[in-house]
Amino acid sequence: MANSLDIMGIQEIIPHRHPFLLLDKVEDYEPGQYCVAYKNFTYDEMFFRGHFPQMPIVPGVLTVEALAQAGAVAILSQEEFKGKIAVFAGIDNCKFKKQIVPGDTVRLETKITAVRGPMGVGEATATVDGKVAVSCTLKFAIAR
Repeated sequence: MANSLDIMGIQEIIPHRHPFLLLDKVEDYEPGQYCVAYKNFTYDEMFFRGHFPQMPIVPGVLTVEALAQAGAVAILSQEEFKGKIAVFAGIDNCKFKKQIVPGDTVRLETKITAVRGPMGVGEATATVDGKVAVSCTLKFAIAR
């Protein structure tokens, strides 16, 4: 059975808030294991005004951040890390394969593959309509 979260449930786990909360809903997650979430990018997103007005696309770094937030739901829902903050410790093998544009619904999947103390690694993939837009390995540290 899937563990889903609405925006209020997401905010109970991770500290991000508007305008930097980049998850709209969580379809499923297992604490310490994985998270599958979604972000609906609308033309009203503030960054589309400057990136780029003639051809609006989601900045790649924001897609990576959305993947990290999905990973944060997975790791910070684990009992020992509840109430803490996860920060980037590194990003490896990041590939941008498809542009994300206004109107796209992005599926964000991050699987936690290793945790040692306060450090960890996750494999992350963002897809649009079943096509890979971004894939990367995320490294994180639990800050407090």
